[in-house]
Parts: sequence; C-alpha cells; structure tokens
Amino acid sequence: MRLLVTGAAGMLGQDVVAAATRAGHDVVALARRDLDITDADAVRRVVLDASPAAVINCAAWTDVDGAEAAEAEADAVNGLGAGHLAGAAANAGALAVHVSTDYVFAGNRPSPRSEREAYVESDEVDPRTAYGRTKLHGEAAVREASPRHAIARAAWVFGPGGGNFVDTMRRLAGEREEVIVVDDQVGCPTYTGHLATALLEIAERGLTGTLHVAGGGRCSWYDLAEATFAATGAGVRLRRGSSTDLERPAPRPAFSVLATERDDAPRLPDWRAGLAAHLEASTIGTA
Repeated sequence: MRLLVTGAAGMLGQDVVAAATRAGHDVVALARRDLDITDADAVRRVVLDASPAAVINCAAWTDVDGAEAAEAEADAVNGLGAGHLAGAAANAGALAVHVSTDYVFAGNRPSPRSEREAYVESDEVDPRTAYGRTKLHGEAAVREASPRHAIARAAWVFGPGGGNFVDTMRRLAGEREEVIVVDDQVGCPTYTGHLATALLEIAERGLTGTLHVAGGGRCSWYDLAEATFAATGAGVRLRRGSSTDLERPAPRPAFSVLATERDDAPRLPDWRAGLAAHLEASTIGTA
C-alpha cells in the first residue's frame, strides 16, 4: 500500500513512517521542508504525483500557548492546511487520515474522576482555546474537502521523537530536588508508537468518519509524573499542584478523557504500557 505521510519529521510522524515501513508499505515521507501544507497548489501537485492510497496528515501547529497570539498562523496549518491535504487526497482517489485532538471539547465535565465519564465521538464540541478552534476548523475542512476521510482524535501525546511531558519530567528530576505537577487535569496519555499503529490500521482497513484513538485508562499529570519517576528510579520529591497556579496564555482542559463508541475503532493499550514502551525506546535511542 502506498502511503503519503506529512509532518514526517515530527514526534508522531516519525513513528507513523517507521510503523508503515516495518509493515512493508511504500511510504512517501514528507517533512515540512519537503511540503508546506499551507501552499494549496504545492499540496495538490505533490499528492497527485505520489498517487497514494492514503494520506496520513501528522503536520500540525502544536504550540498551544503560541496559538493564542497567532491564531491565524496556527489556523493556516491546522485548519486550512488540513483542508488542502484532504482535497488533494480526494482528487487523487486516496483516503484522507487526519489527526485531531481532545482540545475540540470544552474539557469541563462535572465529574472528571468518574470512571464512567468520557468524551465519545458524538459528544458536542466546544473548544475553549485558539488551538482547539483551529483543530476543529481542520476537522470541518477535512469533512468538506473529502468524502473519504478519517478523523482520529488523540490526547496527551508523547513519544521519543520530540519534546513531551514524560521527557520533561525526566529532565527536571535530574535538575531539581522537588517537582510540582498539577493533579486537577485528567486525561489519556497516548504513546506515539501505539497511535501510529492505530493510524496505520485505519488506513489499511479504510475506516472513515471520526474516531477516538487515545491511550487506554486515565490519569492526572501528577499520576503520569509519579509513574515516570517510579519507572526510572528518580529520587526527586513530587508535590501536587493546581492549575490555578499556572500562568499560561491558553487554559488547559480539566478533563481530556477520550473513549470510543465505535465497535470498529482501534483500541490502544493502557497508558502505563505506553509509558514503558516510551522509556524503553528512549533508552535504546540513547544507548
């Protein structure tokens, strides 16, 4: 199967390319330097020339705080760019697979620690940040541009191919005696290696529509930091913090737990398995 992957140099894109290559697919891997998805003409030309069976879009503006002051620039990538790729995929007869986010929801469910509560695909979207608005625009642009599309929403993504929370905690453990992490935000940490496999499965099976493909289980950022320190043997003291103490341009959702109501959606392993896989991959990468 011939696959075109955009954002191929990014944290998720690297794992998608690696997973597709291991599976024996013919992969056209395009980093930002190879294709600027905000350039509609270039996107149309490159996708048509590649003639893929599926286009997996991992290109994105991921600076949540930066988007608050540069929403138009973020939207050029997350919104308009996503539409350019989906339209080009449609013209080439390819499935458009687009990666979206939990930020399209308000993130203010009243009982965030309830084991029964989660956002599913049919829940009402209501983004509260510029980043979330641009990603929601991207979803709409993909739906409008391509009749054959899959929108895969993930949350709290981390992996060895880029900056992420887990590696930040590991670095801080080596620099400080004490680390404070918020415990009032709950979500589904999603390992890029597992998410990449799910995106590949979506493309292989030709799944369409909106799917939630976040890591299994749920935890707070404090829980994830605690698990990271325990797994790495870090001796740093960990204290609970509150989101109200953070001074960030973009508010973080208190509740980012995603679940799927679809029987055919890929199920990702538990977030603890993702953490273990990430730590192992990071160790191998630095050996």
